[in-house]
Amino acid sequence: MGKKRIQPNYRRRTLRLPDLDHSKLAVLNSLGSPGSRRVYEFALNQFIAWYCSEPRLAFNRIVVTRYRMYLESRALAANTINQQLAAVRRIAHEAADAGLLSPELAAGISRVRGVKQLGFRAGNWLSADECSAVLRHAHGTTLRAKRDYAMLAMLFGCGFRRSELVGLEMDDIQVRQGHWAVVDLIGKGGHIRTVPIPLWVKAAIDEWTVGAGINAGKIFRAVARTDKIWGDGISQNVVRYVVKGCAEKAGLQHIAPHDLRRTCAKLCHTSGGEIEQIQFLLGHASVQTTERYLGCKQNLGHPVNDLFQLGNITVATQVSCCPETKVLNGTANCRQLDTMSVNESSGDQEGSDESAGTSFRGNGHASM
Repeated sequence: MGKKRIQPNYRRRTLRLPDLDHSKLAVLNSLGSPGSRRVYEFALNQFIAWYCSEPRLAFNRIVVTRYRMYLESRALAANTINQQLAAVRRIAHEAADAGLLSPELAAGISRVRGVKQLGFRAGNWLSADECSAVLRHAHGTTLRAKRDYAMLAMLFGCGFRRSELVGLEMDDIQVRQGHWAVVDLIGKGGHIRTVPIPLWVKAAIDEWTVGAGINAGKIFRAVARTDKIWGDGISQNVVRYVVKGCAEKAGLQHIAPHDLRRTCAKLCHTSGGEIEQIQFLLGHASVQTTERYLGCKQNLGHPVNDLFQLGNITVATQVSCCPETKVLNGTANCRQLDTMSVNESSGDQEGSDESAGTSFRGNGHASM
């Protein structure tokens, strides 16, 4: 008998550019949200450009791990890297379903772990005075000024997202329980909610719509240099330009439209609003997301390390720790600080009270 022949393995291990384009199109068609499609398209284009830069590169778990290391070398945030990897896993599954990639390789790619995010990034909030300053710089008599003021009022007063703001129509504003509100707003992830509109926000909207002669369709329209409206809507970039421009006029830098959404939640909470009602206002599926918007994890307005004070500390360089600090001959004397003498070693080592000659009792007073 002849030697048994081994059946060759014809399963695909490499994806060429036409296969990648076909799989990318399948991924984008499976997404319902326009924002998700935009983010996934950008992530897939980044991966395809990196993948095609090295010819004859197999599409497997090792390659995706190398891509994750490449993203980490660019010092990207953990959320950004995980978002890019999610798009790569999605295109691997679509390629396997279409018969362009081995199912075993697709399963191996799905096991590539993301980057663990340690801690939380601090959000950006505006105070009530800063919000009023931004609105003052946006107020004016021209159509563009009225539109910008109405847009900022909706962002500050209702906490809309950019995509939700540009998609508002006149028929969406109705009266519910004797109060103006945006009824049945479809937000992120298809969540439906009703957003109440304060009276001062409704007045800003009426001033814009009456001046522009808008009775139906989209509320916010483009305004030409001749101060005339044109088109049937605006893009999300217009919202970003308006927020950035008015904030810079008020002396505020690095302000994004989403910061106004956080500010709305923060002002509602500081004014006595319940977290549950704020969650309904913003349309969050989880109350933990609302808590992050409120800054409940860390209070930077009243940090805990401001609760104690130390005095008569000699420093080598001239620094200013508070407005009443005077720097004389390299010594910083704060009038707000206590006049007691502090031994440097008493706070660093246990049992050093006896050697230093100073001890602290349970009532907070020092004894010699």
